[in-house]
Amino acid sequence: MKYSRYSVVIIGSGIAGLYLALKLSEQKQSNDGILILTKTRLNESNSRLAQGGIVAVMPQNKTDSVALHVSDTIRAGGGLSDFNVAKFISQNSSYAIEDLLRFGVEFDKDSAGKLSFALEAAHSTSRILHAGKDATGECIERKLSEKVIQSNDIDIYEQTMAVELLLDANGDCKGVLVYNSDNDEYEAIYSNAVVLASGGIGQVYKHTTNPSVATADGIAMANSAGALIKNMEFVQFHPTALAIDNAQNMSLISEAVRGEGAVLETSDSETFMSKYDFRENLAPRDIVARAIFNEISSSDDTHVYLNIKNIGLDKFIQRFPNISKICQAANINLSDLRIPVAPAAHYSMGGIQTNVNGKTSVNNLYAVGEVACTGLHGANRLASNSLLECIVCSYELANLLSYKNLDAPKVFDEGVKSILDEYSQISDLQEVDTKSLVDRLKATMWNNVAISRDEEGLNAALLEIYSIEREFGRTKKCLSKEEYELRNMLNVSKLITLAALRRRESVGAHYRTDYPPRDIFSDFTNLEDGEIVAK
Repeated sequence: MKYSRYSVVIIGSGIAGLYLALKLSEQKQSNDGILILTKTRLNESNSRLAQGGIVAVMPQNKTDSVALHVSDTIRAGGGLSDFNVAKFISQNSSYAIEDLLRFGVEFDKDSAGKLSFALEAAHSTSRILHAGKDATGECIERKLSEKVIQSNDIDIYEQTMAVELLLDANGDCKGVLVYNSDNDEYEAIYSNAVVLASGGIGQVYKHTTNPSVATADGIAMANSAGALIKNMEFVQFHPTALAIDNAQNMSLISEAVRGEGAVLETSDSETFMSKYDFRENLAPRDIVARAIFNEISSSDDTHVYLNIKNIGLDKFIQRFPNISKICQAANINLSDLRIPVAPAAHYSMGGIQTNVNGKTSVNNLYAVGEVACTGLHGANRLASNSLLECIVCSYELANLLSYKNLDAPKVFDEGVKSILDEYSQISDLQEVDTKSLVDRLKATMWNNVAISRDEEGLNAALLEIYSIEREFGRTKKCLSKEEYELRNMLNVSKLITLAALRRRESVGAHYRTDYPPRDIFSDFTNLEDGEIVAK
């Protein structure tokens, strides 16, 4: 087994991890260096696929305010968003954008050369910045990746998967054990600051907009290390993923398409959103996803359609070049002005419990991005709040770490040594059909723990998860990256299912058919001067 030491280890190469690494490198305090771990390649992450944009409450946008953004966030979140967190992140949004501009991110501008603000569902005004028209995540990640590669202070391990946090006898994190799938070797990396920025959980579901890397690794490792986990029942299903026969990893059709005027309709060209919400096509994601699910369930169809007639073909192609290419690659004739869409697992509002500076309940362990649960999103994330949260919280974590001694540990107790001994032993494990078990798990989660849930289905899901666990037979060491991913997916699938069983109500993205929805507007009041207070 190899051994190494770093001041900070960042697990994940999405926008949260890249931005954090750059902010730490600017401080010049990491004597042992900064390491980014990615289990595939540097630019493979959920962040890269973010089309819609990033929220920006900017002084020049006179129609907007922090109070209005916080109100929209709380309403979309079913009243369960943390008010103070939402206010803090909103107040810092303009600084986040200015810092991204400083790093060279080029947001789209209008004909007058000013930042162009777009409208998305559940936002009461236009406040979304885009880059590359409809490739915001890719543009931000590409620019940050370039800066990271140029830095002399940041090392990058590709094809390297974090498999277990190294805890001492006191339960403090002292580093991480990683597995390199290229050479089938383990390495113990010692550090007093380990940051989980490993993204989401979408791959536990049969249908998802997430890339193949989103296998819930960070949440699973943190849970195994005893970190507090929160709100796992709140999984957002994006209402408009591109519906292609037998597709599982589904391309996203951005909410911004509806913001520009696209309308949802059935195969018979009947509009339906007015039956479900007064905001119709611009209702929050959970409402739109359930509406589409209901329309599909009550028909013989497998999808509905986004009608882009109100946008117009030429404008659509100009405004959404990336989506246009995705549709064309799927042999969808855009001249028909209809795009087939269906809901798919998209984002986890729950995760490792942190505050806005990424601190978890485990000493020396931090989390930022989708893997963390700051309380911002409540029961349902407001569109384009995720990238903003990544930047603001990573900035705050870099500031927190600037006051910490980041020299890597040199001495270890029996707690760390026992973990290393377990993984150093020659394995007598027998190979299993990992793909078959993964497929069973994903189908179980989609059929029982997805858009619509009830106690019977949730209990059935638990029984199947336990059955797959017994067949798999792994709790610690595994034989491959794919086995580690299944281990993590099983861990987090249980967390989601148990949390969904415990919450006996319908709120936000968590919809129980055996319990009625509650009034999501009863806990907060908008005052006439625009301030928001909790009752």
